[in-house]
Amino acid sequence: MRKLLVIALVCSVVGGAGVALATNGDNLMGVGPVSRGMGGVGIAAPQDSITAIFNNPAALGACPCGARSESIFGATIFDPTVTARIRLLDPMTGATAVDIEGESGGQAYIIPAVGVTMAINDMWRMGVGAYGVSGLGTDYRDKGWDLDPSRPGAEGDLYTRLEIMKFAGMVACQVADSLALGAALNGAYNNLDLEQGGSHDYSFGVQVGALLNLGAVSIGASYTTPQKADHRNVFDLDFDGTQDDLELEAPATYGVGVAVTPTEKLLVEVDAKYLDWANAAGYEDFDWDSQWVFAIGAQVQATDKLAVRCGYNYGENPVKEHNGFDPSPTATTMVQGKAVPTFGYEMLRIIGFPAIVESHATVGVSYQVAEDMSLHLGYMHAFENTVSETSAFGAVTLESDLEEDSYSFSMAWAF
Repeated sequence: MRKLLVIALVCSVVGGAGVALATNGDNLMGVGPVSRGMGGVGIAAPQDSITAIFNNPAALGACPCGARSESIFGATIFDPTVTARIRLLDPMTGATAVDIEGESGGQAYIIPAVGVTMAINDMWRMGVGAYGVSGLGTDYRDKGWDLDPSRPGAEGDLYTRLEIMKFAGMVACQVADSLALGAALNGAYNNLDLEQGGSHDYSFGVQVGALLNLGAVSIGASYTTPQKADHRNVFDLDFDGTQDDLELEAPATYGVGVAVTPTEKLLVEVDAKYLDWANAAGYEDFDWDSQWVFAIGAQVQATDKLAVRCGYNYGENPVKEHNGFDPSPTATTMVQGKAVPTFGYEMLRIIGFPAIVESHATVGVSYQVAEDMSLHLGYMHAFENTVSETSAFGAVTLESDLEEDSYSFSMAWAF
C-alpha cells in the first residue's frame, strides 16, 4: 500500500500543478488584485499593467495609465482547504478495513507578481513581468495516508511541491487608431521537490494578442502556446532502481473578451478561455478534459479616487471520475512509458491532485493615494467542490473536497 500511495503523490506532478494554487485546473484565474477582483477578466480592458501582461500583450496601451509608464509590485496569499477520504473493504469479509479522513497540511502560499510597462513612442509600448502561475502543495505527512491494512497505525511521509514562476517580455504596436497587436516571449522556472531535493527546469512559449477598441466597446483576443518542462531524475516511478523523468506541459490557451463602458463610471467585461488540457503532455496521461472557463467582472468608479469591483468565474472540473477501475496490485496504467500501479494512478487523480474547484466569487477595491500612486486589494473565494470514485466491486472509494480563499495586494506607480 505504501508504495502505491507514494507513487500516486509522485505522479501528481505529471498533471501539472496541484491543489496549492489551482483555480481553473492548475491555472490561476488571474494575476494581481485588479484582475482577480473582477473574476479574472482583462483580455479586452485591463485596468493595470500586470493584468495586461498576463492576459493580452496587445492591451499594454489600453491601461488607465494611458501614455505614461507604470510599475506594479504585488502579492497574493493563497489559502486552500483540502480534505480527503479513503475507504478500503476487506476482500474476504466485505467489512471496512481502512476508513480514514484528513486535511492536507501545509500553510498559506505567497504568490508574487511584478510588472513594468513603458511607452516607447505613440505607436509602440513594451512591458516585462514576473509572477507565480501555479504550484503543488499537497501534504499528508504523518496523517496515515499510506496506512497498510496489515499494520494498522503505520504512517509515513507523503509530500510533493511544485513551484512555477513565469517571466514575460512583450511589445505592443498601435497599428491603427482602433487596432493594437502584441506579442510576448514567456519563460518559466519550474522547481519540483518530492522530499528528495528539487529538480529544476525551464520552459518557453509565446503569447500573441489583438485588441480592437470601438469606443464604448472593446474586443480582445489572445493565444498562448503550450509550454513543456522536463524534470529529470526526479523519482523512481516504477521502482526499477532508476530515477525517472517527468514531463509537465502547460496547455495551449485561447482567450477572447468583450468589455463595455456604458457610462464613464461603469465597466463590464466578459471573457471566455479554452484550456486544452486533453492534448497537453501529462494531463492527457491522466485523462483530463479540456476546459472552457467563463468570467464576468464589473468595476464602478465610486469617486475620483475610489474604484470597487466584483466578479464571477466558472470552469468545469477537468478531472474525470473513473468509477469501476481495477484496484488489484497487479493492475497498471501507462504514464509516459512507465507502468504505474492503477491504484496509485487513481490515488493521484482523486486524492493527490484534486484540482476540482469550479465556481469563484471575487471582490476588489482600488484607491488613488497620490497622483502617481494607487493601492489595490482583492479577495477570491472558490466554493467547495467534491470529486469521488469507486473501484470495481466497491473495494475502494476515493473522495476529495477542495475549497479556496485568496487575498491579493498591489501598489502601482505611474511615471
